[in-house]
Amino acid sequence: MAMSLPHQIGAISGGPLTVDADGGASVEAPSSSTVSAVWRSPVTTNLRVSVQKIGQESDRVSPSPPLSPIRGGGRMDLSVAAQALMSEGVMDKEYVVGGAAQDKEGGKGVPVYVMMPLDSVTWNHTVNRKKAMNASLQALKSAGVEGIMMDVWWGLVEGEKPGEYNWGGYSELLELAKKHGLKVQAVMSFHQCGGNVGDSCTIPLPKWAVEEIDKDPDLAYTDQWGRRNYEYLSLGCDTLPVLKGRTPIQCYSDFMRSFRDNFQHLLGDTIVEIQVGMGPAGELRYPSYPEQNGTWKFPGIGAFQCYDKYMISSLQAAAEAYGKPEWGQTGPTDAGQYNNWPEDTNFFKKEGGGWSSEYGEFFLSWYSQMLLNHGERILQSAKSVFENEGVKISVKVAGIHWHYGTRSHAPELTAGYYNTRFRDGYLPIAQMLARHGAIFNFTCIEMKDYEQPQDALCAPEKLVRQVALATQEANVPLAGENALPRYDENAHEQILRASALDVDGNSGEREMCAFTYLRMNPDLFQPDNWRKFVGFVKKMKEGKDGERCREEVEREAEHFVHVTRPLVQEAAVALMH
Repeated sequence: MAMSLPHQIGAISGGPLTVDADGGASVEAPSSSTVSAVWRSPVTTNLRVSVQKIGQESDRVSPSPPLSPIRGGGRMDLSVAAQALMSEGVMDKEYVVGGAAQDKEGGKGVPVYVMMPLDSVTWNHTVNRKKAMNASLQALKSAGVEGIMMDVWWGLVEGEKPGEYNWGGYSELLELAKKHGLKVQAVMSFHQCGGNVGDSCTIPLPKWAVEEIDKDPDLAYTDQWGRRNYEYLSLGCDTLPVLKGRTPIQCYSDFMRSFRDNFQHLLGDTIVEIQVGMGPAGELRYPSYPEQNGTWKFPGIGAFQCYDKYMISSLQAAAEAYGKPEWGQTGPTDAGQYNNWPEDTNFFKKEGGGWSSEYGEFFLSWYSQMLLNHGERILQSAKSVFENEGVKISVKVAGIHWHYGTRSHAPELTAGYYNTRFRDGYLPIAQMLARHGAIFNFTCIEMKDYEQPQDALCAPEKLVRQVALATQEANVPLAGENALPRYDENAHEQILRASALDVDGNSGEREMCAFTYLRMNPDLFQPDNWRKFVGFVKKMKEGKDGERCREEVEREAEHFVHVTRPLVQEAAVALMH
């Protein structure tokens, strides 16, 4: 039986829909997929673990040498009317250094991309619910969306045997995007899907990589209590041949090279950006706030992830070079637990906290520099693979806004961002990206300070402003994403303000180079949400110097939604025959 567009969209996530009398769709939330745990407890017995209750603090205070656990050795098919409505302002954008999105005719505006569902490609290497996906892409293009972002999962493509790649489902999905005239941001997803905010399915690392971690658990990020995290390989083994004779960096490079070779005909035309995954959730960070099994809950400070033997070995070398070999035994032992707050701990407390001591500065400098070096290695690899291919390289950085108002910024420190009240931790990241001509992609763009719990001193707006200033100083393009699904106009207006990059009233012509909207799902296509989204896309394309007033743009969006809705549904029904 033929299905209308809302029904096809609903099919994407398996959520049942009911059609209103006016033809609109309401969506029942689909049941959450069971997410498998990615923490695995160590089976070794030579690891002494001292677990404290939340709120309690160890007796040891930094900077005295902390005690360590003992370790052993085509175009869209809409009617002419729909095309005419969208003809104004629909132009190809290209990124330019400095963060402005410049179209070919010299106008401004921020192109909007939409993230695809995490399970857009199946384990059978086909497009998931292809007919619904086709109708959805057609709808997005009709709304003026520039393109889509898709996760290209390492665990799917190279899942069975090292060096054997199956690009089947991605070939289909990319051809669909090309058919509808949508550009693509392809994410090289070297992390596990499952265990983070919004993860609706589970896609582990390649089977053969997991086997190697099982043999050598120190290939996984490890906290001070011995918990292993299988989301992403520890950066401590980046350059060691621990994966069937290859280093992790070589594996990432080979994967990207195979992607390039298979989709060379689409690079620079359909595929315009490669976002290189560098950690959990594809972000350049440590897995310091894992949600699986309730290990961490917002707004806990998280925990340092440097206790695998490879990280400890590097720490020991750094401590010896610094002249304090006793500091290389382990990371801080007085930094609390995942769900503590800064003032619960000796290390993060504002007065006399270990973070501001000589030891704290040594450790945090090493910990954050290890992350920067990891990013540098992968960027060098990505640049060598995609150089002269007509695509931009981007890196995603997490928007860790809770406890931002404290002196120590504890959650940022445990994630690897050495950002405190007295030190800018985002400028070094921006400068590293600038050296490679990469884009700084940042999250939490949609959030306002007052919407967040103030007892946790959350300040997403101030954080976004700091990042905007850092990218401005480093002369690196800034792109944005919303951290959580939002369909309300308040969030849209906040994104519009943030994307204008009016920091200190001196942004000039600078705007975000792109914005990626999270995420395509049934809720987005509900009539009221869709109407607001179409208006939002139009306003973003107008740019901050748009001559038309907001009311005019909103009226045009309303008219567009009204006129094209039955046409889009008709086109979707036709796809079923």
